[in-house]
Amino acid sequence: MTQPLRIVFAGTPDFSVAPLKRLMASEHDVIAVYTQPDRPAGRGQKLTASPVKQAAIEFDIPVYQPQTLRSEDAQAELAALNADVMIVVAYGLILPKAVLDMPRFGCLNIHASLLPRWRGAAPIQRAIESGDAESGVTIMQMDVGLDTGDMLTTLSTPITAEDTAQTLHDRLSKLGCDALIQTLTDIQNNALNPIKQDDSLVTYAEKLNKAEAKVDWQQDAEVIQRKVQAFNPWPVAFTQYQGQPLRIWQAKALSEDEMRNLPGWGNSTAPGEVVQVAKTGVDVAAGTGVLRITQLQPSGKKAMAAYDFAQARNLVGEIFGATSE
Repeated sequence: MTQPLRIVFAGTPDFSVAPLKRLMASEHDVIAVYTQPDRPAGRGQKLTASPVKQAAIEFDIPVYQPQTLRSEDAQAELAALNADVMIVVAYGLILPKAVLDMPRFGCLNIHASLLPRWRGAAPIQRAIESGDAESGVTIMQMDVGLDTGDMLTTLSTPITAEDTAQTLHDRLSKLGCDALIQTLTDIQNNALNPIKQDDSLVTYAEKLNKAEAKVDWQQDAEVIQRKVQAFNPWPVAFTQYQGQPLRIWQAKALSEDEMRNLPGWGNSTAPGEVVQVAKTGVDVAAGTGVLRITQLQPSGKKAMAAYDFAQARNLVGEIFGATSE
């Protein structure tokens, strides 16, 4: 009979909560949780515990919140826990080599891509934005590089035409839990098969910023659609309308058959020009093709159906994103 593993779990945001809960439901012993120090949040900037800390408190797990793991005191505190393995999921602190080598089986990371594709901070969003056919999770043996360690377990999932960063995030979170438990079982059975990453296939998922969420209507409609889906729920794609930002939550590029039936669209249509308003949405010309916006959010308002937004406005012929607005 295999022995349960003594696990230290390190994570901070919502994505990290599901793996922690899965570990708590397993045979393994989560002896401590490491998470970022409490941060100011909300309008009142009240100190707020991370989602992982909140979950750890519910499970009555000891919580550690060092500012850094580079100090001798923090490392001594971690070493005293005598962990078999440390599971790291979006923790947010750099783990020095001394920490990586501390647990008996080292430190494992759940990374939300099929490595070596999309190393870095935003793998889910970049996969959608780039039009990848699939994504997945990789359980990686951590080393001192950025997502460069050996791959222990991978599970994949198709990226559907309807996927947003949120829906793919949720699916990968479940896959990550499955892959993690499989990897821990392999450790118990001495059945790990580490695979080195092929450096010739590396791509980097740069951190998202709000500025890149601005829609460039000169682009192809399919490219804009992917941006809308990749940046939902953050930072949310947006354009300008009458000098105010207009956030675009849901949209789709029209097919050639759908575009043939648009009365206001043709070779003379300007990118960003609204060519039709119907119950199906607000159709906007792109550099190539037409984007149908189905859900949007005006400044200072809640998200709404694009058709409802258009009812009080004469949008046909207006140009979204125009610099003169």
